[in-house]
Amino acid sequence: MIALGVKDVKGFMNGMLAGNLFDPFLMIEGMLVVSVTYSFDGHINYDFYPEEERDNAKTYEFQPWSEFRKTALELIKGRNSPILVKFMFMLKPDKALEMLSKESPKEDFSSLKGLLVSMKYENGAITLTTGTSYDTFVPGHDTDRLWDSNIRKYFSAKGIDLDLL
Repeated sequence: MIALGVKDVKGFMNGMLAGNLFDPFLMIEGMLVVSVTYSFDGHINYDFYPEEERDNAKTYEFQPWSEFRKTALELIKGRNSPILVKFMFMLKPDKALEMLSKESPKEDFSSLKGLLVSMKYENGAITLTTGTSYDTFVPGHDTDRLWDSNIRKYFSAKGIDLDLL
């Protein structure tokens, strides 16, 4: 797990809310504090969908950020900056397995639940914190290190400059 500071807050927020910066991620949960506080549970409510649409909705347990981004933008935009923005993201499982298998093809990732990144905007600064989630205890930290390295590469490739905190 590492913590990263975002150097260009405006560019990052633009990429997150108006671009595709977090499209490979699912939104696990979030909170926006503006004139009121909004809390989000990213679990998909399958019962919301008509029977014939449920199979398509069951692709992921959590809502893809690409489907939620416009809602977040509508709630955030305005002349005043938000007091607080917090989101917990998880790399889509297929993307996570693809990335990890490429980096470490012989390792077993069956106990991995997700590769996570939390994003927190407060007082004009953004902090990102990485994490991993497992079904069981895992004694090593190889997957953590792979994720920490790859998330930095990902944001760098997207033009996001980060400081290790």
